[in-house]
Amino acid sequence: MNRSIRTRRIGLNEARFLLVYRDSMLIPGTIRRSAVAVFFAGVFGLGSVAPLRAVEFSTVVIDAGHGGNDQGTMWGGVKESMLTLQVAERLEVELQKRGLKTAMTRRSDVFTALCDRPEIANRYPRSIFVSIHFNSYPGASRRGVETYYGRPESLPLARAIQSRMAPRLRTDDRGVKQRLDFRVLRVTNSPAVLVECGFISNPIERRMAVTDVYQNALVQAISDGIMAEHQQPPGIFSRTYHALLGWARDRVDELEGDLRPWL
Repeated sequence: MNRSIRTRRIGLNEARFLLVYRDSMLIPGTIRRSAVAVFFAGVFGLGSVAPLRAVEFSTVVIDAGHGGNDQGTMWGGVKESMLTLQVAERLEVELQKRGLKTAMTRRSDVFTALCDRPEIANRYPRSIFVSIHFNSYPGASRRGVETYYGRPESLPLARAIQSRMAPRLRTDDRGVKQRLDFRVLRVTNSPAVLVECGFISNPIERRMAVTDVYQNALVQAISDGIMAEHQQPPGIFSRTYHALLGWARDRVDELEGDLRPWL
């Protein structure tokens, strides 16, 4: 029996609709369902590699990590809680300049309970949540920035911020990572990310982190990432669109695996 694979391009960004024949019959089962998913991806014009987009928002809830009796990590006399508040305040000013509304989980060196931070964010419809932190490690050599997210709809925002921080700060890019155990990422209703802005256990990065130059560059990078997501074209069916596209992308991955024996 002859097997043949036929492929034709039907959408933007390498979206393909794969027609698989065996004895002039479409292969049944999961391949058929996956092919339908590829068709949807092609119709949307985004393909299997298209990124899921965050929902439309007009408010950024800024969370300065730690505070009060919770100073976070401390190295060389530098408190994480002090740095996070400084960066959060600068970020608020910058985002307001760019036309976004803002809210803060704290505005002074006070303790805000971990369970209260998502509740504050959830008061604001059409919002995103950005938590500011600094990192540490039991050794002086580790450096760089990283961004955490929880649910899939937060991933585009995390990527947008992370991709701009490391080049702007000229430090190591430690990537985007999922952490479902972080309460502020798991319980917040809106897209939520936690940004680790550098290692204060690293003496060089610590000395830089307290400077206006570093903090301003950091704020510009985070703001650029936020605005990149904010400026995505809105749509009345955006939530349905993204859910369907996410399903289609999963089915495309299945299709690639299903086709291997036939290639």
